[in-house]
Amino acid sequence: MALNLAWYDWVGLLGTATILLGFFLLQAGRLAGTGLVYQLINLLGAGGVLVSLLGTFNPSVFVLELAWMAVSLYGIVRSFRRRGASKTPA
Repeated sequence: MALNLAWYDWVGLLGTATILLGFFLLQAGRLAGTGLVYQLINLLGAGGVLVSLLGTFNPSVFVLELAWMAVSLYGIVRSFRRRGASKTPA
């Protein structure tokens, strides 16, 4: 059985693998859940899954991945603010 996948399907599969890798690394204690790397992994992975919707749109996946990206962006902003606050002299 040959896989006849379009480019956006491959991007979606890569996005899914990225999210799963990030979750595995979190569970294995290799990443912190509030760390910048974990948030970037989630942001990029969710973006990849969103790209895959160019082929067949699914409203529930769209809402889920959009929310996933929003939460990841929130975490990234929070990480930068926390770093900025720790560098500010008291």
